[in-house]
Formats: sequence, C-alpha cells, structure tokens
Amino acid sequence: MKNPLNKRLFRELKSDIGKYFVIFVLLVLSIGFVSGFLVAGESMIKAYNDSFEKYTIENGNFRTEEELTDIQKEWIENRGVSLYENFYIEKEFSNDTTIRIYSNREEIDKVCVMEGRLPEGKNEIAIDRMYAENNGLLVGDELISEDVPYKIVGYIALPDYSALFYSNNDMMFDASAFGVAVVDKTQFKDYLDDGIRYNYSWIYDNEPETQAEEKEVSDDLMEAIAQKVSLESFIPRYLNQAITFTGEDIVGDKAMMEVLLYIIIIITAFVFGITINNTIHKEACVIGTLRASGYTINELIRHYMKMPIIVTCFSAVIGNILGYTIFKNVCVSMYYGSYSLPTYVTIWSAEAFLKTTLIPLAIMLVITYVILKKKLSLSPLKLIRRDISGKRRLNSINLNKSIRFFDRFRIRILIQNKSSYITLFIGLLFANLLLFFGMMLPPLLVHFQGIVTQSMLAKHIYIFQVPAGAIDTDDQLSAAFSYIFYENKISTNNPDAEKFSAYNLKTIGEKGARVEDVTLYGVSDDSRYIDADFDDKTVLISSAYEDKYGLKAGDVITLKEPYEDKYYGFKITGTYDYDGGIAVFMSKKHLNETMGLGEDYFSGYFSDSEITDIDSKYIGTTVDEESLTRVSRQLMISMGNLMYMVDGFSIILFIVLIYLLSKLIIERNVQSISMVKILGYSRKEIALLYILPTALVVVFSLLISYPILSYVMVGIFRMMLKQMMSGWMIIWLDPSVYIKMFLMGVATYAITALIEYRKIGNIPMSEALKNVE
Repeated sequence: MKNPLNKRLFRELKSDIGKYFVIFVLLVLSIGFVSGFLVAGESMIKAYNDSFEKYTIENGNFRTEEELTDIQKEWIENRGVSLYENFYIEKEFSNDTTIRIYSNREEIDKVCVMEGRLPEGKNEIAIDRMYAENNGLLVGDELISEDVPYKIVGYIALPDYSALFYSNNDMMFDASAFGVAVVDKTQFKDYLDDGIRYNYSWIYDNEPETQAEEKEVSDDLMEAIAQKVSLESFIPRYLNQAITFTGEDIVGDKAMMEVLLYIIIIITAFVFGITINNTIHKEACVIGTLRASGYTINELIRHYMKMPIIVTCFSAVIGNILGYTIFKNVCVSMYYGSYSLPTYVTIWSAEAFLKTTLIPLAIMLVITYVILKKKLSLSPLKLIRRDISGKRRLNSINLNKSIRFFDRFRIRILIQNKSSYITLFIGLLFANLLLFFGMMLPPLLVHFQGIVTQSMLAKHIYIFQVPAGAIDTDDQLSAAFSYIFYENKISTNNPDAEKFSAYNLKTIGEKGARVEDVTLYGVSDDSRYIDADFDDKTVLISSAYEDKYGLKAGDVITLKEPYEDKYYGFKITGTYDYDGGIAVFMSKKHLNETMGLGEDYFSGYFSDSEITDIDSKYIGTTVDEESLTRVSRQLMISMGNLMYMVDGFSIILFIVLIYLLSKLIIERNVQSISMVKILGYSRKEIALLYILPTALVVVFSLLISYPILSYVMVGIFRMMLKQMMSGWMIIWLDPSVYIKMFLMGVATYAITALIEYRKIGNIPMSEALKNVE
C-alpha cells in the first residue's frame, strides 16, 4: 500500500514555495559558483602540466654575448643536454609597449595558436593573446614599430611565457606593457644585424627527478658552459618565473576558494537547520495528530526528509550543470585574463563534486535527521499544543506600565521570539562575512599601492646581475672578479648613488606560510637612505616581515640557502618601517662577513635619481614605484573579476538569508497576527508591531556584526595571504565598506519588509481559531 503521506508532498511544496525556492537558489549558486571555479582550476592546472610534454618546454635557457660556434655547441651537448637556438629581438611599438619577438618555433617551446594562424610572410606577426586583450588588439589590426607596420594574423600562447615576466628578476609580471610574439623565419632573418639576443634553450638527456638534483646538475652545467663562452644569463627551469609562477599561483587561488567554500558550507548547514526547525514549528499540530494516529517517529522523519532531499538533489543537478558551463566559463576567462595559458580541455573533477555536492547533501541529511529526531521524540500532546521547546515555561516578565502599550507589545514580541532573533543575527553574520570577503580586497590593494610607495627605501634601487659563470663552486665571488667587475664595469658618477650589498635567502615555511625569498640588505655606514644606526649586532626586519610572521625584538629568525642544507640564524634587534617586501637590514660589513663575501663587495645602489651610466645588461633588478605597485595592479587584474563575482554571489545570499529569516519570524507569529486582526488592528498597525521590532533587530545585528567581522576577516585574510603569496600586504579595512554594507543591509531588509507587509494582509482571521493551547 502506498504511503498516504506522499500525497502531502506537492501540497507542502506549493504552500511553502518561498522557503524552498530560496533554498534552491542558495544551493544552485553555491554549487555552481564553487564547482565552476574548482573545475576551471583543475582543468587549467592540467593544461598547464600537460603543456610541459605537449609543447616540449625547455629545461632552461642561457644567453651569450656572441653566437655559439658548431664546436662550442657540440662541446656543450656532450655535457648531457640537447641545445636549441631560441634567438629573439625586442622592439618598442607605437602603443608604448615592448614585444619580445621570436622566430616560429617547431622543436622546443612550441607555439599554441589560440586564434587565427601563424605568420607566413613578411610584416606578419602573431602576438600573445593576453597581451593583445590587455591592449585592445584584434586579429587583423596593425602594430607599428620604427614606422614599419606589422599585421596581426593570430593570437598565440608560448608555454615558456605562461606568466609574462620581462625579466626573471622582476617582482611581478606586467602583461599590458610587455608581450611576446613570433614571426616567420624569413622575417626573423632580417633582424640578424639588429640587436639579436643569442638565447639558447636546452633539454636534459636524463631529466633530474627532484629540484635539489636539478639545481646540482644545472650548476655544474653553468660552470662548464662558462668555461667556453661568455654568459649574459643562465636560467634553469625551476628558477624561471615565466614558467613556474602560473602553476604556483593557480594552486594559491584554490586555497582561497576553499576558504570561501568552507564559509558557504557553514551557511548551508545553518540554512538547513533553521528551515527544518521552522517546518516543525509550522506543522507541529499535524505532526502531533499523525503521531497520535499511529505513525512512528521514523516514518515521520522519512516523510519530512523527502522534500529537503528532493530540493537538494534537484539543486545539485542544476548547480553542477551551471558549474560545468556558465560558471566554469566565467572562471576560465578569469584565468585567461591573468595568464597566457594554452588551450585547455574541461575535465571531470571528483574533488569539486565531493565538496560542492556530496558534502552539502550529507550536511542536510545529518542536520535534518538530528533536529527531526529530537523534536519528534516529544509527546503527541506537546506537539499538538505547539509546546516543542522542550523546556519548562518560565514566568512572564512584568513590564513597567509607564511604557506605552505598543512599546510593551513590541518588547513582548522580542522576548517571545528571542530564539528567532538570535538565529537572525547569526544568519546576518554569515551573510555579511561573505559580503565583507568580496568587498574588502579591492580597497586593500589600492591602499597597498599607496603605502609601498610612501615607505620606499629609495626612489630607485638597482641590484646587479652577476654574469653567469662568475661564481665558483662554493657560491663565492673571487676577489679579483669583484674588483674588476664591480669597480670597472658598474661604477656610476651619479652623486645620489649609495652602495649596498644584498643577499637572498629563503624562509623555512614556519607559522603556516609558504617558503619565500628574504632579501638581506647590507647598509653602508651613515646611510642617507636607511635611517638607522647599525653596529655588528644590529639586525632589523622590515615592518612587513614583522606583521606577517608576528615577530618582535629578541626573536631569532632562521633562514636557509635555496636548495641547500645551509642555515643562518639572526637575532632580531628591531623593526624598520618598510612595507614593500620581506627584508632584513644590517651593516654592509656584517652581511659580507656572514655570507663570506669580500670586504669591499657591494651588489647595488640606492638612488633618488635614475642612474643612466651603467649598462642595463648588468642590472638584474630595479625596484622603483612602478615595480612595487605592479604587484597590486596585477592582483587587481587577476582577482578583480573574482571579487566582483563573490560580491554578486554575496548580495544574492544576503537577500536570501534576510528573506528566509524574516519569513520565519512572521510564520512563527501567524496566530498572534490573526488574533490582533480580530481585535480590529489595521495592517499598518500590525506591521508596526511585528515588522518594526524585526527591523530594529536587523539594524542592531548589522552594527554589532561589524567588529566581529573585522576580527574574523583579518584572521581569514592573514591565513589566506600567507598561503597564496610571497611578500606581504599590510591588512587594512576600508571604513567606507562598512557604510556600503550597512546601507545594502537596510535596503535589502526594506524590500523584504514590503514582501512581509503584503503577507500580513493575506493572513486570515481564521488562523486564530486553530490555536488549541
């Protein structure tokens, strides 16, 4: 015999369509948004990983002053590698950008054509897709360099430039000002006498299995090559930011999205809890009657779990369809807007299905079962009387008669519905948390741009690039080389220039942060740029270093040589106000002695004016206002669209929660509202009695939630930034965000109040007759 309770399912859905619709919207958006992001991320990281073999990505490259002879090539290849010519030329174009132009590649770092075709004749060029989009260039347009027009015939992606770093020493890439391109071999031959860069890529005959082994092999290869030719640069793949940065960053984005996912799962669990509790309150009499008629607790639990299961499963299907289509495409476009990735193929993500579908479904089942089991264990008589609190009733609170009747009535409503209002506060806290997450980052990035320029050590910092091969097997510069190179090749007549020494070490990944570079600055005595007194024991850390790791004077920091088991310990004596990077400051003498450098060794200049009398090939890194703000500008490009998506999702979620929670309070008081209608109160007066108290609670909840959110969000952002980025941003909360969120919250509740005001008018007076208490 069919269960007659099944006939109630459609009526239950129809009578409570508003509640189930908002749950449906919440789940579809949650599953679709997060699933789309995770699917896009996994698809992109697979395309990135597959590109190493598919496009034969180099194991490294080096640049020489002169073209190698056949004998030199053969000698180098006998060291266990295969060499490939990868010459390029750099040209300035009329749109104030620089493009690095290669000949069409067929053997190594092969070209991925995204749109159009490869160049086939003179004055044709195929440019990087991301560079083209950032500069508004279309296939068929022209680029002009030295009065020569180049027709754009295609969009490409070069696998060794998935992140468009101009120099491997740059802090961040800039895909607007710099791009890469390929031309036909015939066209490239015309450049051979026009500043050609003799760049060679190599592939190992037997590829090293670990980074430590790769470092050892590449170091040996560099020393061997340096014996035969004059090297200008030498970059093994594991150190090439243009290749490795993208993969590391996609993994970091995934960590941020998982934080968002955990917030959504908590909100989902909360919504399931309040909706099922509301259902029991609403149908307490029906449940009590069914219990008295002989239905068991488990039969009723199965019945009341059916509709949530149906809605959740239907939401999961729609959410995953949207996740693998619309949301996935949006997230993919975000990745393509940040990185120059090759063509990808969408892959099935078991992790996305587990986290966005199975876990919310399991949460719904567990929470629904626990609440139903607890509430339905009450006696049928208590359920019929709607006495489902499970607690002994307390005596009512006497209110001062001097208080106006309407005010006393509202206070009674607040007291009687205190559990619902606590639920409302918690719900608003969750909704605001997600909204705050999306609205806080853009102003944080803008603020970061301001503070890093204000705390610059100097307007220009030049760190030299030691020619490859100048380092001996113990990573030391010879005294002869130091004198000849530094004194003769890179001296300057600029009166603003001040020498300093620098050395890069790595952190050991303490306190939940990723391993990152730390720059040690050796400062000259009586420095004009670093306002601090140094002796042989003074070790100052930057304010960014202090804030990120929670360090203080007296602590000991441990740093290590990259890829070597060699560690250094430094006792902190103070902090230097510098937010531009993770850095340590000490005297030049102290740093040179500690690192085994020569007494007169220096590796760069501080200067408040541009240095123009040093050949650019000797300058490895330039730190100035443009390079420091490039980090935040690129993050705005990379994460800006994501934050707008989070904002949109948060606003919808905010509306859904306020509607659901306000609806709950009205439904809890249906009989009371019906009674005051019988007593002759108008709809407006009833609204003042029931909607106004809720409005006051909403305003109070919004105001009290902001200090809590500030504390929680700072913690979340600290954890997220530690895992996803090197360097640090001083976390700053924009006061205007609170005002925007408050106005948004009030406006959202105003719309909800209008809906509830209309609903009050539809409550029949007969509801009061159903009160059997």
